[in-house]
Amino acid sequence: MKNSRLKTMYHETFSGLKLFYRDTNLSEDLISKYKVGQIIQEKGFTDMSSLGGGLSGNLRYLIASAHAKDISKFNPDSGKIGHFLLDSIAYFKVLDIQKIGDKTQIFLLNIPDNAISLFKNSTSNLEEEITEKARKKFIDKRDIALIQDLQTENWKERTKSPLGMSDIGELFFDDSKIKIETLKRIEIDTENKVIHINKKPWWKIW
Repeated sequence: MKNSRLKTMYHETFSGLKLFYRDTNLSEDLISKYKVGQIIQEKGFTDMSSLGGGLSGNLRYLIASAHAKDISKFNPDSGKIGHFLLDSIAYFKVLDIQKIGDKTQIFLLNIPDNAISLFKNSTSNLEEEITEKARKKFIDKRDIALIQDLQTENWKERTKSPLGMSDIGELFFDDSKIKIETLKRIEIDTENKVIHINKKPWWKIW
């Protein structure tokens, strides 16, 4: 992979990254279809909120994305629910699955469609750093009060469906068809602006 392309992919993924929340109720059978390291594709628009209260269902998707659109810019009433939207045909890497009691959090990283192979075949310190924050947010928020503005029938209808699969568990994207290479370890030193691949310094970034 060319230096400039790798730089672009990581910059596009992590620059301006923010966390969003999407709660629903899913069967354990559907939840079990998610695996850490998996790449999934959501065909429809992804509705989510920037407001993180207690879990209003048995499952929370915590979504890290740098490309969400703030719907309040088009509809001021959406500001009350922190409504953000991802375009259709969005790809995610499952970074973490955490379960405490009867509640589960699935942590998803929104990735560019031209970076699927890279994220399938590598791990990075940036992924680990945001995963640590995600796990702490789940522990801190799972039993706090619900945000009442997110309990409306309209919002629950928007967010009830599973991401990356049909309502009966058919995955929209088969990541087993991605060419599997040796798993790379990517370390990104943002202070010195250097990428290390498998502990070898590679090139200056940003």
